Amino acid sequence: MTTYVIGHKNPDTDAICSAIGYADFLRLTTRPDAVAAACGDANARTRMALERAGIPLPTILLDVRPRAGRIGRRDVVTALDSDSLVDVYERMRNRGLRAIPVLDGQGNVRGMCSLLNLLELLLPDSDDPIDNRNVESSLSRIAKVIHGSFQHAEEPEREETLTMMVGAMSADNFTKRMHQFPSANLVIVAGDRPTVQLPAIEYGVRGLVVTGGYALSSGLISLAREKGVTVLTSPLDTATTTLLIRGAKRITRAIDADYLSFSEDALLQDIRKQVQKSPQVLFPVVDDRQRLVAVFSKSDLVNPEPTRLILVDHNEIGQAVTGADEAEIVEVIDHHRLGGGLVSREPIRFHNEPVGSTCTMVARFYHSHGLTPAKPIAYCLAAGMISDTLKLTSPTTTDIDRAMLAWIAQAAEVDIDAFASDFFAAGSALEMYSPDKAVRLDCKDYEEGGWKFAVAQIEENGLDRFWNRKAEIEAALDKLVKKRGYHFVCLMVTDITRQNSLLMVAGHRDFVSAVDYPPREDRLFEMGNVVSRKKQLLPHIITLLSRIGEPDGSVPA
Repeated sequence: MTTYVIGHKNPDTDAICSAIGYADFLRLTTRPDAVAAACGDANARTRMALERAGIPLPTILLDVRPRAGRIGRRDVVTALDSDSLVDVYERMRNRGLRAIPVLDGQGNVRGMCSLLNLLELLLPDSDDPIDNRNVESSLSRIAKVIHGSFQHAEEPEREETLTMMVGAMSADNFTKRMHQFPSANLVIVAGDRPTVQLPAIEYGVRGLVVTGGYALSSGLISLAREKGVTVLTSPLDTATTTLLIRGAKRITRAIDADYLSFSEDALLQDIRKQVQKSPQVLFPVVDDRQRLVAVFSKSDLVNPEPTRLILVDHNEIGQAVTGADEAEIVEVIDHHRLGGGLVSREPIRFHNEPVGSTCTMVARFYHSHGLTPAKPIAYCLAAGMISDTLKLTSPTTTDIDRAMLAWIAQAAEVDIDAFASDFFAAGSALEMYSPDKAVRLDCKDYEEGGWKFAVAQIEENGLDRFWNRKAEIEAALDKLVKKRGYHFVCLMVTDITRQNSLLMVAGHRDFVSAVDYPPREDRLFEMGNVVSRKKQLLPHIITLLSRIGEPDGSVPA
């Protein structure tokens, strides 16, 4: 089973690069099934770093809630609508199945067929004696079912409604009874009885099945050719042959076209409600073209195997991929404060260190195991460390970060200063994206003391672009507060070159009034020497909230 190594929503370079690096480390050591994933698209700087490293973007994983496509069994036993009753029954009996999906020639689901459906087809509940004799099939399908062979064949593949009659009475009575049915679709089943075989051939019946391993004489075969009568020999006795011919019916009339099916993306919580009272025992999973991809039964819904996750660069459920609370979280690698909502069913590995970057922690794992990452992975880890520590200038930077970056840069054969210059020059969020998207690129959710809020950060080389779009950015923050129901949102616009930031706030008037950084304009504050959301801004916000107390019902400022 795959174990996904994944960072937080709106992933930054550290989140994506630490996932890539740690998944590689796990594959080398303990988890060959580890796969790097990202909870959102990579920003321009991350893309630049990955392109230089020669590493493709990781799998995008936005929702890990259990879905039909995940619990469904892919090794599906199916039937075609042209199959015979006997063939389908044998298929189901050999696999111990109670129901089976029926497909058309293009792989689309036509319906479901159950054992009860097959039984009703074999023993129809009809008062019409002629209808009870009818077999919708072809002579070639009948030959296959009875393990017989043709002595003479006339259009054996033709699909038609055949009427079966057993020649088990006196020749005179048989002939009288036979003439009560049209010859064109009549199939006679008889043993070694020339007195029955001859009148049947002379009447020009559609087919004659000779049972008991017997065959027609050369004279009767010549007459059958002349009359256009197909002749089949069966190695079985008459009673068995007759029963199997009934089983040669196409299953068309046994297909239940009124059935429940689900798309691959259907959520289990929705599926459970729909199947609860359904008598159906097996449910098809189909793609967007209605082609079968899997099946599941009600028992598969009881305790489905959850998605297995390793969280990197976060430890709060509010920042995790949607559905993480229903997944199996087996490990956490992080360098942030401990947040709320993370609950595990069993003890897990939890690595949390006060360093500047999760990539630093991943590099230490390699180093402590005596491993040197391959050059592309080393390059990737160096990018994450440079990004999150602002090239070792952030107040979150530690001696461990410095030591690990020096070591990993050597493995990556990268010049730190040159790379950092290119990295921070690449992809200004305020230049490349609309304000609505720019404020969401690196935005993290938090809950504290009854407050629900978000803190976003944009890093720029200078603040000219911010001032040019200030009004649009302010409107985007107001929109974000209303759309997601936050009490407030803080946007930290960091000037990488001068190592300070501006703070724009939208939302609850009590919080806006409590912000004690030097005001620059309405709802805009100066933050001298503040560049870290994690170590500088967030702790200050929490202090302010403790002073304010729980939020009231006030509208945004």
